[in-house]
Amino acid sequence: MTALETNLFEISRLFQVPVLILILAALAYAFVSLGMFLTEYVQRRAGRYRPVLVLSGAGASGDDLELEILRRTEWLRIVSRAAPMLGLVATMIPMGPALLALGKNDSAAVAENLVVAFSAVILALIAASITFLVLTIRRRWLLVELRAAERGQGVA
Repeated sequence: MTALETNLFEISRLFQVPVLILILAALAYAFVSLGMFLTEYVQRRAGRYRPVLVLSGAGASGDDLELEILRRTEWLRIVSRAAPMLGLVATMIPMGPALLALGKNDSAAVAENLVVAFSAVILALIAASITFLVLTIRRRWLLVELRAAERGQGVA
């Protein structure tokens, strides 16, 4: 490899640990969000749910409430979109060392790098799937609350 290629390789390796940490953080956030979502779902089914938009937006305009919906769903949207990209990055970084090890006939190093690559993408996709599910349903719930608030009604 030339000096430029070696430098590019080393720079990309610097991102492996931060990307893996971000994937673990996204997965943790996804499970926390799923827990909060399931709690809200149970409250809604039992008729004990108190609408957050109506409570937090007393006297607010429709635009203010729409901004509140965006604020409440912002991290879900970010994680559901960024996690697959992080998974791709986490897959590609170990592929370089795996290919180098393959060229040296070091099957143990190839296996180690591929395990990291595939585990990272699987966890990233799980985090993205969970947050996308929660985002989609929570956004609908919040839009129903917005409609009820704009009409001056209670939320079912």
